[in-house]
Amino acid sequence: MHIQRIATSVLLSTLLAAPAWAEKFTIDPAHTTVIFKVQHMMISKVKGTFDKFEGTFDFDEKSQKLDNVVVTIQANSINTNQVDRDKHLKSPDFLDAAKFPTIQFKSTKTEYENSKPEKVQGKLTVHGVTKDVTMDVDYNGAVTDPQGKRRVGFEIETKLNRKDYGLVWNKAMETGGVLVGDTVDVEIQGEAILAGKAK
Repeated sequence: MHIQRIATSVLLSTLLAAPAWAEKFTIDPAHTTVIFKVQHMMISKVKGTFDKFEGTFDFDEKSQKLDNVVVTIQANSINTNQVDRDKHLKSPDFLDAAKFPTIQFKSTKTEYENSKPEKVQGKLTVHGVTKDVTMDVDYNGAVTDPQGKRRVGFEIETKLNRKDYGLVWNKAMETGGVLVGDTVDVEIQGEAILAGKAK
């Protein structure tokens, strides 16, 4: 009996100490928006989106452990609802989308507050230049949709200096200042669908 109690105790300790099982989620482009904002002529901000992207991450709903975040954006899908401006943004003056077709983020570390993911650190590659960035994360919960698919909601925000990535084109204004601001606000809002167990 004593040996049986010891074996049972060891088994329970092993089960309780077992790591949480993360699952792979895939970003749902139909319910996700990649947004950016940049100052224009020192008096307002132009807002745009990237319309083609994909991404995955590992997440455990119980522990809220987040890992292996990878997001890839098609540079040529930039959209500010103004054809000439979009053409300029795709040109060598800015993204040079023909030469650098993708923008990519790969996470390296997640920071938590009260057991919830708060910041994701990683490598962001834009215009062929890779820099360390930190993104703020809001986890908005999980639901099962009417089709039986498990979904999680999230928001990610960060600020970038476009000159850090070699995007230096600008034009001085006669009244002072410049045409395009250096700081770019980036925001991703959306949902991801459970794809299976993380490897």
